[in-house]
Amino acid sequence: MTAPTLPGLTPDPAPPTDPVAAVPADLAPAPGTRAARLALPMSRKIVTEMAAEYGVCLHPVTLRRTDLHTGHTEVVDLPCGSTREDKCEPCAKRARRLRQTQIREGWHRTDEPAPAPNPATDAQRELILLRAHLEFARDEAQRAAQFDQLPDIDDAIGEVEEAIAAEGLRGAVAPAHDQDDDNQGRRKRSTRRRQDAPDLPRKKVEPRTVGKVYTAPDGTEHRPSMWLSLTLDTYGRVLPDGTPVNPDTYDYRRAAWDAVHFARLLDRFWQNLRRCAGWNVQYAGCVEPQRRLAPHAHFAIRGTIPRTVLRQVAAATYHQVWWPAADEPVYSLNRPPVWDADRAEWIDPTTREPLTAWADALDLIDTDPDAEPAHVVRFGPQVHAEGVTPGTVHANRTIGYITKYITKSAADCHKPDTDRQRGHLDRLWHELRVTPCNERCSNWLLYGIQPKKAHGRLQAGRCKGKVHQRATLGIGGRRILVSRDWSGKTLADHRADARAWVRNLLGVTVGATDADAVDQDDPPAYAWELARPDDPDLPPLQHRLLKALSQRAQWKAALLAARDKAAQGVSVPARSDLDSPEGRA
Repeated sequence: MTAPTLPGLTPDPAPPTDPVAAVPADLAPAPGTRAARLALPMSRKIVTEMAAEYGVCLHPVTLRRTDLHTGHTEVVDLPCGSTREDKCEPCAKRARRLRQTQIREGWHRTDEPAPAPNPATDAQRELILLRAHLEFARDEAQRAAQFDQLPDIDDAIGEVEEAIAAEGLRGAVAPAHDQDDDNQGRRKRSTRRRQDAPDLPRKKVEPRTVGKVYTAPDGTEHRPSMWLSLTLDTYGRVLPDGTPVNPDTYDYRRAAWDAVHFARLLDRFWQNLRRCAGWNVQYAGCVEPQRRLAPHAHFAIRGTIPRTVLRQVAAATYHQVWWPAADEPVYSLNRPPVWDADRAEWIDPTTREPLTAWADALDLIDTDPDAEPAHVVRFGPQVHAEGVTPGTVHANRTIGYITKYITKSAADCHKPDTDRQRGHLDRLWHELRVTPCNERCSNWLLYGIQPKKAHGRLQAGRCKGKVHQRATLGIGGRRILVSRDWSGKTLADHRADARAWVRNLLGVTVGATDADAVDQDDPPAYAWELARPDDPDLPPLQHRLLKALSQRAQWKAALLAARDKAAQGVSVPARSDLDSPEGRA
């Protein structure tokens, strides 16, 4: 019986009947043996491989949608949206292409991506004036010691704040009054630069995000951009495989602390660079580990900045961690402090004395004029910067280099192959396990300090922070870093652009649906819920993968046909970010 052919699809040639026909005769297993059966490909594995090839999610989220008007129920599979290849390779590749689109659209812009906000309406201005009158009334009530009027005024302020938000204004007009006490108790540190840090020149920052235009002798204009790599300092000599020459002298403690606070160092760098360059520099990049497992970052920068300025800013940038000293642990993982439920505090297991409270430990730092920060993070001397011309092969290759490892976990970027590499990874991870990650980290118990807002459920050495996981290597924050005014779009906007491009190519218009035919006074309403694996109407995963595979194959055929038709005479807007038909679909 001949398999049916779907519209728009050409069936592939039939596979050879002999599964081992391509194997030399002297190496082919005897027919009917177990070796011959093992040589046969697994049908389910082929389905999974083809689904991944066509971009079908391998672990879809199954939802049940119920029309509240008709009672009709249907099962809908949604992509899991994972950004990790080890969880779902098709979704991770889709996320990688989306990030490449975002970098490409914002890198060489010649106009400002963020338009100026609309002027305020009369209604919005009246609400702001009413809010000002209420603030004046509250201040007068406080001056006259009429504290019984404050609750009513605060309620009125809350109603006006809600009206302001409903009117379409962004952000809060002013901080809440209940935050005043918290702000008064906030600790302030000196902003004076360290004596061992180079001076950093400062310019007035212009309100622009595009780079400088260069004019060639022949009159042509160019607006190049740059890509930049930043690394941390050295912790000891390493071999070409990334392992230290002498593990005993390798500074694993400083490596762990630098990894935990690397994101804050990057924030300081961009702040200093904008002040030094004199304009609002925009960036998009990725943080990933080097072969020595220390984090470094690759960034695409819109516009050009002299390399000397980049190196000067990197050398002058630092981040001080004003925490209590945590050089050597006071307690071990085998003998940690214990929780005293009666006193609601952590105590020494031998002396029964309470550990130093977090506020007291910070008070000691504030009262000591010679106090030094617990740690200072700095960049290393390696600062690599190159100019990139838009529309060149080098630009596309650089985008691929920046997004090379964004679909992998930090530990999978450089998988250990030797015992030396595995030992280096274990030593770094064990140091990260006992490194404090924030003010509430349970690892402070090992250093004789009670964390902020301590409680009895804390376990020393078992903080649930992301930086302590083996897969992150201390990179606990976001690995994809994009500035606010990079492309002027969110990821959802880029997805919508891709869908609109495909619809335009296929000539599909979004028309009225059955739901739109419902009376406007009675709009369609749906109830969504997760489908249970044991639901009787839920098809097996293989059936749903086969259905999605067929749908993707038809989309691919239709898209290829539309591209061929457009190539014959109809111009189609280019979308270089969607490299494959299945990616466009």
